[in-house]
Amino acid sequence: MELTYLRTFCEVAACGSYTKAAERLGYAQSSVTSQIAKLEEMYGAVLLERAGRGMTPTFAGKGLLPYARQMLALSEEAKGVVSGGYKGQLVIGAIETLAAYYLPHRLHLYRSAYPDIRLRVQPGSETEIIAAVRDKTADFGLIFDEPFASEDLVSLPLREESLFVVMHPGHAFALQSEINPEQLAEEPLVLTEDTCTYRNLLLHTLRQCGVTPGIDMEFGNLEGIKQAVKHRWGTAFLPGYAIEEERQAGSLAAVPLAGGHKSFSIQLIYPKERWLSPAFRDFIKGLQE
Repeated sequence: MELTYLRTFCEVAACGSYTKAAERLGYAQSSVTSQIAKLEEMYGAVLLERAGRGMTPTFAGKGLLPYARQMLALSEEAKGVVSGGYKGQLVIGAIETLAAYYLPHRLHLYRSAYPDIRLRVQPGSETEIIAAVRDKTADFGLIFDEPFASEDLVSLPLREESLFVVMHPGHAFALQSEINPEQLAEEPLVLTEDTCTYRNLLLHTLRQCGVTPGIDMEFGNLEGIKQAVKHRWGTAFLPGYAIEEERQAGSLAAVPLAGGHKSFSIQLIYPKERWLSPAFRDFIKGLQE
């Protein structure tokens, strides 16, 4: 029963609400409250406290949370070992662009082969994804960056992708074969959030060339950026896989940036000690195709 209580505790911590946690878990709210009370009794500490209209972990609860997540992850891994990996849950941490434009088709194919495996995608920054893979709250991570190396994680390159300066098709830049960093000195930039690896690559390249970036807008999602560029509000910097449909339709133009790195790799990461079930091996194979 302890794992059930820990799962409920993690859900309340994630939702910040007994009511929302009950809805996600399919329990009555009274059952969630009861389970938390029993867990607090087992550990001899108050784990959740009210914060405004919601609930937040106490100091003791924050200490328990990473262990609770690891225990749940290990339980799922054990189930996979016993079942041969054909049942259970597969959690993938992925940056927003990959979650939206790279994963869906591949997950659909995988789901057809393994209907008893529940798939869950956790969007996040690269730092958050690496941390989730390390603490086993995610089975795999998908990042987009220069080659990643770690003593405790496998990093498997899947595909190289070019990066482009993206503009309205009527922009003067659209006719060029490449764009020099100096040309972006007076250009209003529409960029992703500051944790984005390719945004930071662009800003680093500009500053190396003595250009002070003119960041006009920032969006936490790609669709907002693309709509801003389509309305001629500025110029963006995006990976090719995120704008493939718009380039084919002619609604966006994309030109490589001269100098510096022109491509990053989509990389799959997972713990070196992880046992790879046949189902997990097929998941990896599907991402490589």
